[in-house]
Amino acid sequence: MEELKEFTIPFIGLKLGEHRFNFELTNTFFEHFGYDEFDHAKINLEVLLDKKTTLLDINLSFEGVVGVSCDITNEPFDQAISGTYDFVVKFGETYDDENDDLLILPHGSHEVNIQQYIYESVVLAVPTRRIHPGVIDGTLKSEILDKLKELSPKKPLNSTTEGENTDPRWDELKKLLTDK
Repeated sequence: MEELKEFTIPFIGLKLGEHRFNFELTNTFFEHFGYDEFDHAKINLEVLLDKKTTLLDINLSFEGVVGVSCDITNEPFDQAISGTYDFVVKFGETYDDENDDLLILPHGSHEVNIQQYIYESVVLAVPTRRIHPGVIDGTLKSEILDKLKELSPKKPLNSTTEGENTDPRWDELKKLLTDK
């Protein structure tokens, strides 16, 4: 996959210590990865790079909204997301990104591309079940919600309420659980 130069951080000229980088992620960033589940995206990303003598400690911190569709009503809404992700960049003989929290770059490297880590962090921060806030608080009026209420079962067929007679065989079996 082609690297986005915007997310390549040259660290060779940086002094030891903390360095901050700010990015704004939009839908074009996710389209680069072929991810099309967002209608729109506006995410503020802060990257904290802590340069040490033998490694780089990178912290990704993001917050924003993505446009998704409700899983129940299919109504579009803005889903707020936020999260953090930490990983370490070390240097070795060959490039190795097998470990999620450790990236090994070859000796002599002078920059690190963090686009894959950003993408994975943001996509994993979106809830798997997306429910419109109006469904939760009852303010959303939708034909789909009305039809779901109409088709929902009113009362389970073989449930009993307090005061109704039950089968005495089951009552005797329930006593076995309490008689010890």
